[in-house]
Amino acid sequence: MIFVGVVGIQDPLREGVPEAVRVCQNAGVVIRMVTGDNKMTAQAIAGECGILQPNSIVMEGPEFRNLSKYEQEQIIPDSTPEDKRILVKRLKDKGEIVAVTGDGTNDAPALRMADVGFSMGIAGTEVAKEASSIILMDDNFNSIVKALKWGRAVNDAVKRFLQFQLTVNVTAVILTFVSAVANPDESSVLTAVQLLWVNLIMDTLAALALATDPPR
Repeated sequence: MIFVGVVGIQDPLREGVPEAVRVCQNAGVVIRMVTGDNKMTAQAIAGECGILQPNSIVMEGPEFRNLSKYEQEQIIPDSTPEDKRILVKRLKDKGEIVAVTGDGTNDAPALRMADVGFSMGIAGTEVAKEASSIILMDDNFNSIVKALKWGRAVNDAVKRFLQFQLTVNVTAVILTFVSAVANPDESSVLTAVQLLWVNLIMDTLAALALATDPPR
């Protein structure tokens, strides 16, 4: 027998995935990998894309399922696709906001249970697409990062707009009411037309400020 050589097969990561994972982690998003692949394969891929940290836990599905509910909540490990639903439920029970991404039929229960489900538009099955909230047309993890960034930007803009409106309108109402009560003629310091002008100017400037404010 003559040794000829060794052939290794590798499924490379999509371009930009490690960078996208780092952006998510810097934004406070904890990424957990759930796969039906071999434990060693999953561990290698998780290490390549930056999901696997020095303090991370790698665990197979049967071991995870044999834990009690309390132990599952304490660990919340990586597991096989059959455990995705359990994983999502335990995280939601702890008050976490959970987003799930998947492409297979067996991912549908977890996609439906999650707060936000991302399915793959190209490789995803119809069952996964129907169970998800958002369909990624390019099957790219970077799209999830963009959705997260703009979703937070809209959320922040709405909060700032409401804060601005409540502050300004409450001030205007108090000023009008107090000045009307204090005046012997019961006339407000601001007339209805003046209030409308002030409101128009304030709303216009606020809308321009919020519309041009980029995501943090």
